[in-house]
Amino acid sequence: MSCTSRSSAHEPRSGAAPIAIAGFRQIYSTSRVEAALDELPPGANESLKGTYERMLKAGGERFSVKPAGMPDFDALAAELPNFSEVLDDLRRQLALCMQTADPVELTPLLLLGDPGIGKTRFARRLSRLLGTGYGFVSMSSLTAGWILSGASSQWRNARAGKVFDTLVNGDYANPVMVVDEIDKASADGQYDPLGALYALLEPDTAAGFVDEFAEVPVDCSDIVWVATANDIGRIPDPILDRMNVYEIPAPDHDGARRIAQGLYREIRDSHEWGARFPEQLADAVADRLAHCAPREMRRQLVSAFGNATLAQRSEIGPSDLSNERSARRPRIGF
Repeated sequence: MSCTSRSSAHEPRSGAAPIAIAGFRQIYSTSRVEAALDELPPGANESLKGTYERMLKAGGERFSVKPAGMPDFDALAAELPNFSEVLDDLRRQLALCMQTADPVELTPLLLLGDPGIGKTRFARRLSRLLGTGYGFVSMSSLTAGWILSGASSQWRNARAGKVFDTLVNGDYANPVMVVDEIDKASADGQYDPLGALYALLEPDTAAGFVDEFAEVPVDCSDIVWVATANDIGRIPDPILDRMNVYEIPAPDHDGARRIAQGLYREIRDSHEWGARFPEQLADAVADRLAHCAPREMRRQLVSAFGNATLAQRSEIGPSDLSNERSARRPRIGF
């Protein structure tokens, strides 16, 4: 399975970096899907039948994209200054394919650090900069070990896994796939929730990945993998060996202020009511928020926007921030 030589411009979503389509990649064979559909016995799983029909309707090709130029990692570094090491490494990897027709190839990333310091936010922003789709699996909320790889259609309420769903029902062959809190995954008596990753993180075996529900090979070799964790000791060595591990430090005070400004602009720009507020957060508010973890910053800002609106003001002030949560919880990551 390979990319064709066809290329064209593609209009990105709002807020994404300009991208160019390097080609179209065949991620599954429609003839294999047709054969699987024809071989379904009477009374077969209706959901499986519907999955095959959707696959045939959508076709087996997906966009394989990469940025038209080096993404604006400087802006992301300003927004999330504690991720500079990761961004420097990504620059080096992307530089190898920018001047050629080669698709984007990025070694799987493991972002290791304290809760709430922006690891998941970084993964979402990376997806926007690369111009690809985005898939997300929270390992801390897993109720079944087969969430990544699907479960056999013979099982009651069986369905395809998240990896298959992101590729087959998405537009891209190379989405950013986030495995959040990978250290929280725990195996039950039948399934190892990380078992599928042993194959998915290796390009050779990922190229023929078979979801247990659909049982049709899907090319997952171009997926950009990003995992997050708090405790490296709970992650199996074979998984670590397949990833570049980055210890994400807590930002300093100046870095925390920049994160607060970035979150403020993101919230403001994503809502119609945001136009009533200034483009920049007041320095006094940014200083107060610098003592919070980014996750808490977002909560505080959303609440502050509401408090200011109720007070019929068009700018957030320090009094709009809540002290309750910060009084109850220790400072995280700073």
